[in-house]
Amino acid sequence: MFPLRDNAAPRRLTLVNMMLIAANVAVFFYEASLGPAVEPFIESYALVPAALTAAFHGGSAAMLAPSRLWPLATIFTAMFLHGGFWHIAGNMLYLFIFGAAVEWRMGPFRYLLFYFFSGTAAAFATVLITPGSAVPVIGASGAIAGVLGAYFIFFPRGKILTILPIFIFIQFIEVPAVLYLLLWFGVQLCSGLSEGSRGAMMGGVAWWAHVGGFLFGIALAPLIADERPPRRRIAYR
Repeated sequence: MFPLRDNAAPRRLTLVNMMLIAANVAVFFYEASLGPAVEPFIESYALVPAALTAAFHGGSAAMLAPSRLWPLATIFTAMFLHGGFWHIAGNMLYLFIFGAAVEWRMGPFRYLLFYFFSGTAAAFATVLITPGSAVPVIGASGAIAGVLGAYFIFFPRGKILTILPIFIFIQFIEVPAVLYLLLWFGVQLCSGLSEGSRGAMMGGVAWWAHVGGFLFGIALAPLIADERPPRRRIAYR
């Protein structure tokens, strides 16, 4: 099932969410402009679990060494890197659909902090499962998984309009948000568990980053939600 839109967001074009999308798209176009130089660029700014693990060895004093600080910075730089058109298209579609309602519920500043905290939690989930991996990890999906977790808490009765391909036919159906997100989370969890620690990077997907980000979003979202007046359910636009 491919999501098209939801019915929970009072405004679709919220400031912070659109800025995050614009930043991701801008970095992707910069990557595309690099040509053959894109690989060393990604290797420099991607999160490498083994490098982050090494940064935590030797205590807090060692972590302050310049050579140890950069792996910590890649937790954030990696959130804006993507490996191809479909990678960024899928991530930005989910952020566009689910992020606006979450930003409205949290408020812009708290939403921005929440987004980066979720991405950080997703990064540490990946490092926890594969601490010695030298495979670069990139993408906004860990942070977006946190947004999905927040949406799950705030708008379980929302409706997600989805495309459901059935052989050669295309069906448009409304799916309750709680069901859609539980199915999404189930796929991430089962994919990670099916391969154990190898599942963290299986098929080029950091499954445990999605799991960690989603659970973090569920846990943190209620603590930082802004107070919003109740309103009637709105129709799709």
